[in-house]
Amino acid sequence: MKWLPLLQRSNNVKFIIFGGGQVAQRKVQTLIKFTAEITVISPQLNAPLRALIDQHKLQYIDSIALRQHVLAEHRIVATTDNAEVNQHIAAWAKALGCEVSIADDSANSDFIFPAIIDRDPVTIAISSSSQSPALTRYLRNQLDAALPARIPQLADFVASLRKTIRKTIPDTQRRQQVWRALMSSPMPNLVLAGKVDQAADVSQQVMSGRAVKGEVFLVGAGPGDPELLTLKAVRLIQQADVVFYDRLVSPAILEYCNSKAEMHYVGKAMSNHAVPQEGINQLLVDHAKMGKTVLRLKGGDPFIFGRGGEEIEQLAEEGIPFQVVPGITAASGCSSYSGIPLTHRDYAQSVRFVTGHLKDGSANLPWHELIHPQQTLVVYMGLSGIVHISQELIGHGMSPDTPIALIEKGTLPEQKVYVSTLQGITNVIKNQNISAPTLTIIGDVVKLHEKLKW
Repeated sequence: MKWLPLLQRSNNVKFIIFGGGQVAQRKVQTLIKFTAEITVISPQLNAPLRALIDQHKLQYIDSIALRQHVLAEHRIVATTDNAEVNQHIAAWAKALGCEVSIADDSANSDFIFPAIIDRDPVTIAISSSSQSPALTRYLRNQLDAALPARIPQLADFVASLRKTIRKTIPDTQRRQQVWRALMSSPMPNLVLAGKVDQAADVSQQVMSGRAVKGEVFLVGAGPGDPELLTLKAVRLIQQADVVFYDRLVSPAILEYCNSKAEMHYVGKAMSNHAVPQEGINQLLVDHAKMGKTVLRLKGGDPFIFGRGGEEIEQLAEEGIPFQVVPGITAASGCSSYSGIPLTHRDYAQSVRFVTGHLKDGSANLPWHELIHPQQTLVVYMGLSGIVHISQELIGHGMSPDTPIALIEKGTLPEQKVYVSTLQGITNVIKNQNISAPTLTIIGDVVKLHEKLKW
């Protein structure tokens, strides 16, 4: 490694930047967050630099001439558009004992500028040793997006724990053990979820050597496309010690799980439940009581026909910490990927979600309530009963010509969309080999599919 990454206090560092163009501007924008001791030397300035000088955020000298009294005790940044001039500046500055950074010339530079993620008090610097600035910016953006919003709060919380641990645990080895236990406990996730009081309770349990219950993450995996996962979902998926996942969770999403995690399939299909619902509820409780981080991974959104409420009821009764992470529900994902907006000013001002089969396996829906002008009807898990549902809707007054779309494996590469009418859907079912998961959309918005599909 050619560059030693260090952090230095910024209140005693002075910079002189030679140049007044875009490169100089980028350097200034980085430095101005950390120090007010910045001087720009250039006969010309671009508009952003001029604005900063007008706001008295920079000192300015309009001559490129080097002055010994100016250079002394400064760090020099050469960013002119003339390589020969930059070398001349660097040679002069180094002769005076100043450290120098030369734009696009890391080989002759004493320091370089990393890409920075600033989540005070947490600072992350990323560098490609000046080989690829575009790559460092890309990595910075990726990491910045992945970091939880409450990282500063977690840093402050851990800092307060550090003081307590230093006072109460004199043995260095024991302190290290406590820190490992703390950082693998529910404490960090509780702080990141804004539950500081619970995090404090867990921390006290760990520091006193008492057994700590694990936690459960009830996470919506969305309709299938792994890129539709939320950032929080990805973070929690990667942390889990044990995973209980449904039939509708795509294999690509399971790839995000920790390679060492225990994987348990608990999917349910019609009349074929790998594990009964009550059994799933108990498994979550049992594994959390073992001190494990448990992930309950469900297709779509856990609270939209996902029985998520049933599963967390028992967790709440047992006093087990849990978090619920919403996912993109099938209606939203499938409609977007098929070019069928659920609402549209010209076609539908409301949307209604219903499930195609209830707890007893029937489809005894409030038919009269479903027949409403300018309303979109979305049917979950209704493939096996869609002919019956269509007949009932027609029988209760919905037009037989009402458009209907069946979206098979929505958001996935193998997605297929079948468009017909309530009257014609029977023939589609007979002539096409359609398989679950399939979402049904009923209403005039289906007419937009041909125009808006992508």
